[in-house]
Amino acid sequence: MELLARAPLDLLESSLAPFCGAHPQWLRAPETGLVMLQARAGGTGERFNLGEASVTRCALRPDPAVVACEAVGVAYVLGRNKRHAELAATADALLQDPACQARVPADLLTRIEASLAEAHRARTARIQATKVEFFTLAREGQTSESEEDDA
Repeated sequence: MELLARAPLDLLESSLAPFCGAHPQWLRAPETGLVMLQARAGGTGERFNLGEASVTRCALRPDPAVVACEAVGVAYVLGRNKRHAELAATADALLQDPACQARVPADLLTRIEASLAEAHRARTARIQATKVEFFTLAREGQTSESEEDDA
């Protein structure tokens, strides 16, 4: 579900377009709301509220006129894109039903992982291009002659 939620929309659209009919059976139509993000100071300290983020969620069964799938697909997607949530939920349902798994492109999750890895590499390269390295000079022989005489 994490891969489907983070997948590029165009990749999901091209891979799942044949399975998305005009009338899926909505158990929960796509709706957008807010979730509170929490963090911990230092990763181990007390929790505190960091802020809010928009999330779109839905639950559905794929269109029975397009594919006979009884599984329920659920998706939570960061942001406000209802189409992305619908496609992710459709993929979730298709991947749960053994009869429908064979119809989903076998390399869908692999292509999503590769796309996310490439986006991560590109972002890391952009960050590295703007990285500033700070350094300090350590003084050699910091002790003065007067300190050596006192010893």
